[in-house]
Amino acid sequence: MSAAPAAALPTRRGFLRAAFTAAVLAGTAAALAPVLRARRPRQTLTPAPLAEEETYRGRHIAVDAAGVRIDGRPLHVMRRADGSYLSGINHFQSFGTPLELARAAVDELGTGQLALASAAHHG
Repeated sequence: MSAAPAAALPTRRGFLRAAFTAAVLAGTAAALAPVLRARRPRQTLTPAPLAEEETYRGRHIAVDAAGVRIDGRPLHVMRRADGSYLSGINHFQSFGTPLELARAAVDELGTGQLALASAAHHG
C-alpha cells in the first residue's frame, strides 16, 4: 500500500499562498505603474531657430546663439521648463519663441532703451 506523496496534491494552504502572492504582485505593479510611466523620456521640444533678424517698430531685433539683442543691447531671456521664454521686461507672460519675446519687449519698452549690460552686477 503505497500512498501518493502529499506534495503532489493541491492543498488549501498552497492555493491561498499562491492567490496572496498574485494579489501582492498585482498591487505592487499597479502602484509602481505611474512612477515607471513618469520615468519615460518625455517628448523633447524642438529648439527655436537661431540667427533671426528683423526690424520691428523701427527697432533692430537679433536672435542668435549669443542671445537676444534689441538695437545691439542684450535682452536677458530665460527658458521655462515648458519650453517657452520670458524676460525681465515682461516676466508675467511667456512666449513661444525668443523672437516673439523680443517683439513684446519692444512693445513694452516703447521709446526707451535697454540698459547696457555691465561686467559686474553689483554696484
